[in-house]
Amino acid sequence: MSPRDPSSPQESGNKNQVTEAMTTKQVTMAFSLIWCVSILFSPLVMADTATTTSSEPVKPNIVFILADDLGWQDVGFMGSRYFETPHLDSLAEQSLVFDQAYMYPTCSPSRAAILTGKQSFRTGCYTVPVLEQGSAKDNIFSRWTVEKEHPVYAKPLADAGYQLIHLGKWHIVGPYPEAEGALPFEKKLGQPKNGDLSWLAAHQSAEIQQYYPTGRGFHENVGGTWWGDPARGYEKGYNAEGGGYVAPFKNPFIAEKEGDHWLTDRLTSDAIDFMQRHKDGPFFVNLHFYAPHRPSVPRHQTWLDHFMNKPGDASTGQGTGPLKKKKEIAAYATMVKSLDENVGRITNYLDQAGLRRNTVIVFTSDNGHNGLQSRNDNLRGAKGTLYEGGLRVPALIHWPETVTPARCQLPIHGLDLFPTFLELAGINDYEGTLDGDSLLPLMHGNPLAERALFWHVASAYKNPAASIIRKGDWKLIQFLKDGKTELYNLRLDQKESQNLAAKNPEVAEALVKQLVAWRKANHVPLPPSSTLEF
Repeated sequence: MSPRDPSSPQESGNKNQVTEAMTTKQVTMAFSLIWCVSILFSPLVMADTATTTSSEPVKPNIVFILADDLGWQDVGFMGSRYFETPHLDSLAEQSLVFDQAYMYPTCSPSRAAILTGKQSFRTGCYTVPVLEQGSAKDNIFSRWTVEKEHPVYAKPLADAGYQLIHLGKWHIVGPYPEAEGALPFEKKLGQPKNGDLSWLAAHQSAEIQQYYPTGRGFHENVGGTWWGDPARGYEKGYNAEGGGYVAPFKNPFIAEKEGDHWLTDRLTSDAIDFMQRHKDGPFFVNLHFYAPHRPSVPRHQTWLDHFMNKPGDASTGQGTGPLKKKKEIAAYATMVKSLDENVGRITNYLDQAGLRRNTVIVFTSDNGHNGLQSRNDNLRGAKGTLYEGGLRVPALIHWPETVTPARCQLPIHGLDLFPTFLELAGINDYEGTLDGDSLLPLMHGNPLAERALFWHVASAYKNPAASIIRKGDWKLIQFLKDGKTELYNLRLDQKESQNLAAKNPEVAEALVKQLVAWRKANHVPLPPSSTLEF
């Protein structure tokens, strides 16, 4: 595993401390970390204490559940009083819950980062290509397809003896990968119309299957393709009856089965079948639900009626507002409840099969809530924005008898999952570049080294192209065209209502300096119109 670039500021210890004012804030974060670690620490019953006859460590099974567009507080265990997630809430009570977990603001860069362990500037995935705004002058237009030079975690896990299945949304291959070519692109990439399957024959070929789950190390693929949502198989798209969530799914990579009805149920059933077939382990289940991404399709009329009649949440604003908005969020709430029900099916199977004790469950989402479906008045922005509503997500790690239940305030990133999976599997000779850190120290009651989190979003969607640094309580956004900055203290101002860049110039200057050093050390590309050196 390649270490971070030694010139990266988070490796330079005290020499890059961010002023006295910054240090005071970091002390607060340090106390939060000490509190988190002290609660986590307990006598651990490690999976690798159980041994086979050859004294080889027993590798844990891993179930990685990724929701699509599920917001930070769209679950009960993060504070929602409108959405109902009893199975996830119960799991959270027995898990390490991260209150400050982050992704990129849209699904394409998040999924590329999760699967490869690499920042967006390495893969060229900055946002969903069709969402990009503006010209090639102000953007580095995004790739659809993650190139083969960037391995995904399935390959080293398969080499280590894991049986792996991917189910659901994939989205790191484009509809026309053979035509993407090299960056920079003169114009943003497009996609076929809804219901157009002219791309399918090529995608069934060996040439393009190499970009699919089974070409990237997974042994099976159910439903993974270039689609960002399940409605694309229908000419009417979101307006189609059932929107792809109700059978027939019209996904060429999901074989229709008798009894099919609801897509989330079907993906879970196939996941359980895979675990049953490989219960001797170790197995890795990459269960990346399409839900609750739009379209908002009610799971049950009775559930829809229930949420239509349920009082809204005054804190988040969920379930409040005009009737049209209420209908959308009530339908969305049934999809969240269905997702939760299927998490319960997974845990029930693991209990019944006697597999729970040696199975790690990771649950999170790929970006913040979609403002057209959900709401959170506690955060600024939503999916697609550079603010907390777009970046912050729910997250937990569950491992019975190993992880002591706790809430951790330490900020983490989706980039941390790849190295976490490697360490769980006992893989210590991976030589690829990884931009995150394994979370196993936290799981074992030990602290992570102090670090900053970085984002580079080099194409515009809901905000202009920008880089972001989060360090301690502080978050700084630097817009790439003109270098303008926004600075927020997230401990005091979670809603990012007050830009403190002018009031705290020393903090802003120190963070900009560290952000520029990170870009320079990593040769991070900038759009052509940028006035910045790096």
